[in-house]
Amino acid sequence: MMKIGMCMFLWTTHIGPEHEPLLAAIKETGFDGVEIPVFEGAPAHFQKTAKMLDRIGLKRTAVSAMGDPAMNLISAEPATRKAGLEFMEWALECTAALGATQISGPLHSTLGQFSGEGPTEAEIARFHETQRQIGDLAADQGVVVGLEALNRFECYLVNTMDALCGHVREINHPSITAMYDTFHANIEETDPIGALTRNQDVISHIHISENDRGVPGRGNIPWAETFEAIAQTGYDDWLTIEAFGRGLPDLAAATKVWRDFADSPEQVYREGYAHICASMEKAGLNAR
Repeated sequence: MMKIGMCMFLWTTHIGPEHEPLLAAIKETGFDGVEIPVFEGAPAHFQKTAKMLDRIGLKRTAVSAMGDPAMNLISAEPATRKAGLEFMEWALECTAALGATQISGPLHSTLGQFSGEGPTEAEIARFHETQRQIGDLAADQGVVVGLEALNRFECYLVNTMDALCGHVREINHPSITAMYDTFHANIEETDPIGALTRNQDVISHIHISENDRGVPGRGNIPWAETFEAIAQTGYDDWLTIEAFGRGLPDLAAATKVWRDFADSPEQVYREGYAHICASMEKAGLNAR
């Protein structure tokens, strides 16, 4: 069933009790659920968050990224890959404790780390090997991993959906899938719509993100064609808004956000929700 979500990156990388009024407002707007960042804390913390979300009536997915080169999953150093696998084991445990069955993000290599060239055959081999190991860990937790292709300014391992999904098919693990992000596709794909429809067989999650990562519907993403493609593929899962602001200096620096893209976060999620509902209706999807 199609669900509309809101990624909490717009406000925080660590949800706590202080966010309950905000989460309640997101629920009141009409969202089915939220995407919870998994960057710190023990599984017990995420169990408490799950109880809060249950009380509010919000479903949830999880999102994470790996910015520390000391745990790069494609490193030539076994100890570095081991650290990355340990991080993923922790993240998957937290995702399960949250009551989520999906964690998405660039969970394949270190965010923002570059070698000065494209991926080598050895790095790709290590990519496949570590993802199969992560797939086993994810299966044990009842969680699916949605790997994200990032633009060339954030990642060098996988930039396009064809590249990512080709690797996902070769990895061939039921718990390792792909996610589609409209922001990254707008930068890297010569045919963003084809990139979605060609790879529908391995896509498990979709991020609705404007070309400036601001308010969905205000920019130049081909939204009508995107939602028509979603309808055509038969995709029937999360459509989650991912937007960024300047509220968190570290996250703003990591995502290269130097200016405000909206008057307020409320404007982002309220206009974004209305945009998704209207776009679904036009595309003949089960609109609200």
